[in-house]
Amino acid sequence: MTSAIDLYYWPTPNGWKVSIALEEMGLPYAVKLVNIGAGEQFEPDFLAIAPNNRMPTIVDPDGPDGAPISIFESGAILQYLARKTGQFGGPTERDRIAVDQWLMWQMGGVGPMAGQCHHFISYAPNMDPPQDLPYAKDRYRREVGRLYGVLDKQLSRHSHVAGDFLSIADMAIWPWAILWERQEQTLDDKPNLKRWLDELAARPAFERGKAVAAESRRQSDARMDRKAQEVLFGVKAGS
Repeated sequence: MTSAIDLYYWPTPNGWKVSIALEEMGLPYAVKLVNIGAGEQFEPDFLAIAPNNRMPTIVDPDGPDGAPISIFESGAILQYLARKTGQFGGPTERDRIAVDQWLMWQMGGVGPMAGQCHHFISYAPNMDPPQDLPYAKDRYRREVGRLYGVLDKQLSRHSHVAGDFLSIADMAIWPWAILWERQEQTLDDKPNLKRWLDELAARPAFERGKAVAAESRRQSDARMDRKAQEVLFGVKAGS
């Protein structure tokens, strides 16, 4: 029997990528919560496996040559799991290239841009002192909209992001794109994106993966205080 993979995780889009992949791949895993609002990502034991103090990270006891391995960066984790299982990496070499392209597009585009959009729209205005910056909000809102337009065009040609097959690229992009309302976007002019979002949301493994530790996130958000903001954003209140 395959040993359980340790998933160091908090329920955010980057965390959902890996929990969804593990569910889709049918791999056993044990969740190790890393409460980023409480600063647990800075603890020495976690930094030993995630030197960039970011989650998710995995530790696979059945790594290459049967030796344990730890992997940080969500995109690298997805690529490793696809190789390990032979699933969702693309059925041909051309397909695998397409998967890698769209995975890198998410890592370098949608993730950072949507993350900044979330920050300047939802978090910065509530900081102490408030940082309500119209230029920053408009910049990231527009760029996220542009990226979703690129995605909608791609999905007009194919059922999934990298082609007519489900891949780790879908698993990487979907957790960010489902938050389109929070990013102040519209799907009225993006019917293909809407179709794709709905189809993946209906997959049981996507539903299970997104639900992992959801209650912990709700409880943490409900008691978000200035100290948690300092931990997350590195800015002291009043500075």
